[in-house]
Amino acid sequence: MTGTALAAALCLGLMLINLGSLAIAMGRIGRTRRGGATAPVPISIVRPVCGLETFSEETLRSGFHLAYPAYELVFCVARAGDPIVPLVRRLMEEHPGVPARLIIGDERVSANPKLNNCVRGWEAARHDWIVLADSNVLMPPDYLQILRAAWRPDTGLVCSTPVGARPQGFWAEVECAFLNTLQARWQYAGESLGLGFAQGKSMLWHRPFLDAQGGIRALGAEIAEDAAATKLVRAAGRRVHLVGAPFPQPLGPRRLAEIWSRQVRWARLRRVTFPLFFAPEIGTSAVPPAILGCVAAGGGLPGGLAAMAVLGLWYGAEWGLAARNGWHRSWRMPAACLARDLLLPPLWLAAWVARGIVWRGTAMDIPTKAAARLEADAPA
Repeated sequence: MTGTALAAALCLGLMLINLGSLAIAMGRIGRTRRGGATAPVPISIVRPVCGLETFSEETLRSGFHLAYPAYELVFCVARAGDPIVPLVRRLMEEHPGVPARLIIGDERVSANPKLNNCVRGWEAARHDWIVLADSNVLMPPDYLQILRAAWRPDTGLVCSTPVGARPQGFWAEVECAFLNTLQARWQYAGESLGLGFAQGKSMLWHRPFLDAQGGIRALGAEIAEDAAATKLVRAAGRRVHLVGAPFPQPLGPRRLAEIWSRQVRWARLRRVTFPLFFAPEIGTSAVPPAILGCVAAGGGLPGGLAAMAVLGLWYGAEWGLAARNGWHRSWRMPAACLARDLLLPPLWLAAWVARGIVWRGTAMDIPTKAAARLEADAPA
């Protein structure tokens, strides 16, 4: 096979894989599968909180306005002096009709500060059905009904990937491009193919099931609680299922440095916890097939037109997915998708070499399992 033919074949292959994933996601998102649990049961919502963000009041307030007959809110914060504490206390005072508590202090059960922050809340929860929900998730009134509807007989965990909403500025649009038509798309495509992965934004657990697998502390087996959850559920012979349609996360303004830091952190976590699934992620960027299309067309003007055709088809399909689901779109979306895809190769490379990350101001080291074992066996 000549170099030109090989470039054409690789370009076509990458295009088909990505367009196929978009088609699968388009058919899956927004569709509630039959057989889900519908009878209301009492539910505890455990929300770890840390620091104030642009939409903190709106997202936390949404939890007090759920159209569900029996639920409680359990807020968890590591430090009494955290600036989020006065807001949580005020919201609880404004909604005396909703059972809510604030638990201060964490349990150092792992290297994951978020998991440490959740342990006391989990143990204090009154009900057997428990949702672990990040503080920046905007809950619609039927939030709990949607989570419950995704639970089926073979379910071990129900999750929702976040969908970026209300971006302010170009880099926030890039964040949307990462979250929505890339990451959410692949999450739903994977689940449709029997490869459901947990995501820590919203996780519905049945406490007896998790307790039988070691309890919430078992989620400290990996540096990321959602990776540990995925492996735990699969080991128990159950499946991770996603909600019919993902919940929004309002973004507000973003800076390039924030996006880079966050995406490197997530990429490194995926690289360490699921290396075989992470390795092909380099093929999720539109840049390599665009370059291959240019080479296949012989470069020059024909090559440039071929590259533009690849990008146009790729981003047109992403626009269609966003439009189909009512996700954020603007005239800047193609440029934001291109910026995302230009960032993906260096992010992928950084994930193989970076170890130090920062999560909510906490410095964390993420070695591979092999490196961690070597460090543990090293003499003091």
